[in-house]
Amino acid sequence: MKKLTWTAHALLALTASLTASLSTAQTAAQNYPQKPIRMIVPFTPGGSTDILARSIGQELSKAWGQSVIIENIAGAGGSIGADKAAKAPADGYTLLMGHIGTLAVNPSLYPKLPYNPIKDFAPVAWVARVPNVLVVNPNVPAKSVQELVALAKSKPGQLSYGSGGNGSAANLATEYFKMQTETAILHIPYRGTAPAVTDLMGGQIQMLFTGAPAVMGQVKNGQLRALAVSSPKRLDALPDLPTVAEAGYKNFEADQWYGVVAPAGTPRDIVLKLNQQINVALNSAELKKRLTTEGAVATPETPEAFGKLIAQEIERWRPVITSGRVKAD
Repeated sequence: MKKLTWTAHALLALTASLTASLSTAQTAAQNYPQKPIRMIVPFTPGGSTDILARSIGQELSKAWGQSVIIENIAGAGGSIGADKAAKAPADGYTLLMGHIGTLAVNPSLYPKLPYNPIKDFAPVAWVARVPNVLVVNPNVPAKSVQELVALAKSKPGQLSYGSGGNGSAANLATEYFKMQTETAILHIPYRGTAPAVTDLMGGQIQMLFTGAPAVMGQVKNGQLRALAVSSPKRLDALPDLPTVAEAGYKNFEADQWYGVVAPAGTPRDIVLKLNQQINVALNSAELKKRLTTEGAVATPETPEAFGKLIAQEIERWRPVITSGRVKAD
């Protein structure tokens, strides 16, 4: 019988090792989760990121019988919490509810970001889109996007818009709008969306482009006038409101979006198991209704689709941040 060479022995050993590792990973995924899961929310409680994290966590707990503990770690535009999640063990027991800011905007906003959204995270599930709504004070004479653009061009720098702060979703959506419409509109940053909405109703600022939940009530009771929505399709909650694209600015899209990521290196089978269960929840009538109430649209997709979104959005928002000279607070 011919003796095996050293190389053949090494190959056999390597094959056995890989087979054993694959078997171990599959077993781990089958038994996952065996203890509570921690989901980091990189903002204070009560915001859209927190609400979505708790909704998904509740559904995972019901399905698997394990607690999903929400941990709010706020600061630096979500960077502190995101960095903590990126550096956690890659075992599926630490997740991050990321969003457009932490995963796509921060790389261009913070020169020394402590994490890399592409290299340091494994995309798990795209959870939802939250369309931005363009609203104006009722005393502003513009009744449409075209009229608002014409007004802004006739008074360059005299109209002002509010946001929840430099680098916020409202700030970036409006700077993108300014780029597309070639208008000069003054930015007034606030410490949060609520005071910006209050000043908009009071007439201190003229317009705001922010997430639907923050202004839905004021639009419906006539305190604010909605002109358009940033999403590719109209909102079910405001079916008569046109999209910005319908108003003449083709391919305009500036939605906020949210999704779950895990530390890079998290076993693929665990990522797929999480993705499948989150998508089951997103496709349920109960959660869809809950998200619609919050002005959100469920987006059940593959991890690959979510990863592609993150990469595309990083590139899309970079020139907006540069041209708008957006700086972090």
